[in-house]
Amino acid sequence: MAIKHETELYAPLKAYFERYGYSIKGEVRTCDLVGLRDGEDQPLIVEMKKTFNLALLLQGVERLRLSPNVYLAVERARDKKGAVNQRWGELTGLCRRLGLGLITVVFYKTKAPLVEVLAEPGDAPPQVRSGARRREKLLLEFRERSGDYNTGGSTRVKLVTAYREKALRVALALQAAEADAALVLASGRGGRSRARGAGADAPADSPAAASGREGITPAELRRRSGVPGAAAILQRNYYRWFTRVNRGRYTLTPAGTAALVEYAAIAEISAGKV
Repeated sequence: MAIKHETELYAPLKAYFERYGYSIKGEVRTCDLVGLRDGEDQPLIVEMKKTFNLALLLQGVERLRLSPNVYLAVERARDKKGAVNQRWGELTGLCRRLGLGLITVVFYKTKAPLVEVLAEPGDAPPQVRSGARRREKLLLEFRERSGDYNTGGSTRVKLVTAYREKALRVALALQAAEADAALVLASGRGGRSRARGAGADAPADSPAAASGREGITPAELRRRSGVPGAAAILQRNYYRWFTRVNRGRYTLTPAGTAALVEYAAIAEISAGKV
């Protein structure tokens, strides 16, 4: 049950802390809720908002100048539709890093509100796992890109990643190999006899040597594209640009041809042709 005003948080929070021996008063020198307990010099301070936001966070940090015993309190809606204030694990970790407590209140139609403390003031921040592996992946992605083809901050757009660049290079090599094979086939007997006359100079996987079979081999595409993982890209076929026509032989799909038109400039730059 969503609340209409943040003041609705006050009564359940007051009742909660009074059970722990605090004397509670509201709106004391701009603090939403202030509590004192016998034998303690530092006051309890709670700042309330309907939802977790930057204003509440900044307010909490400011209150730490008055006391180390500061909580942020928000409603915890039972509707879990991916709103930012439902990311409780991340928000709890953030509050712990800042030394703030975090409290949520769930409201029901027929029973009393549920107050839950997710973090206490001064809790140890969560252990930071080593980011060495993720950092290596980040640096590898940076180095593997041939240029800057994306606008920072973009969402819901196709990004030119290092993997897409490699797939484009393989697709470009496949297109060129298919064109070469078509020329050999079109040349007829004379073309085939010249290919045989080339002897050992023609690679075994080249279109000239395999003009009688449809498709291009991964080895030929690896040689042409300079992409060591060409075979894996063909097999995974993430973008559906390739199709296997025989064992170990591939051709370009209409989607692959369209991609080479769409990313023509990037494919040429990545392949080192411009």
